[in-house]
Amino acid sequence: MHGAEPGDVFLADCPARLAVEVIADKWAVVVLWGLNDHARRHSELIELIGGISKKVLTQTLRRLQANGLVTRADHGGVPPRVEYDLTDLGRTLMGPVRMLTEWAEQNGDAVLAAQESP
Repeated sequence: MHGAEPGDVFLADCPARLAVEVIADKWAVVVLWGLNDHARRHSELIELIGGISKKVLTQTLRRLQANGLVTRADHGGVPPRVEYDLTDLGRTLMGPVRMLTEWAEQNGDAVLAAQESP
C-alpha cells in the first residue's frame, strides 16, 4: 500500500490483512503444505495431515480454491478420481510457509512454556 504508515498495513482495505485472512484458518497452511510436493487426492490429504475430518478438509479446500490457491481436477472414472494441486499463486506461499515452519521449530518450546505459565 503506497503512502501508508507502517502501522496501517492491517487496515480493513489493505492487502496485508487479506493475506492474513486467507491463511489464518487453522487448517489452510497445513493443507497448502500437504500439496507442496504434488497433486493429491482427498483421501491422501486426510492420511497425510491427520486429525482433520473429511468435512473440514472439504471446506478448507473449497476456501483455498475460492481464493485461487488450489485447483480441483476431476479425472472421472468409477469411483471418481479428484485431485487437488497448488496453483501458481498457491506456490508463491510456500516460501512464507517454510519460514513460519522454521520459526515454529525454533520457538515452539517457548510458546508452549508461555501457554503453561500462569
